[in-house]
Amino acid sequence: MSERTATIASRVGLHARPAAIFAEAAAELPVEVSIAMQGDPAEDALDASSILSLMGLGAACGDVVVLRAEGDGADQALETLAKILETDHDA
Repeated sequence: MSERTATIASRVGLHARPAAIFAEAAAELPVEVSIAMQGDPAEDALDASSILSLMGLGAACGDVVVLRAEGDGADQALETLAKILETDHDA
């Protein structure tokens, strides 16, 4: 299983707009991706392609999240998604 951390860059956190951008990108990937707050147990991870799960995560600007995926292309998928989270979509 591949794992990557990312720091939320959007000024108001992972709210509707950045969550929608991220969820859409995650849904288009060939692997399933989960997301959790850093320090949370892996079994508590949420579906990264679900906008409701992302908004329910409550990730604020500066929070660190953990992305996990398994399978062919997992590393590249996580890199792509991390870049989305590390971009301020509120600028």
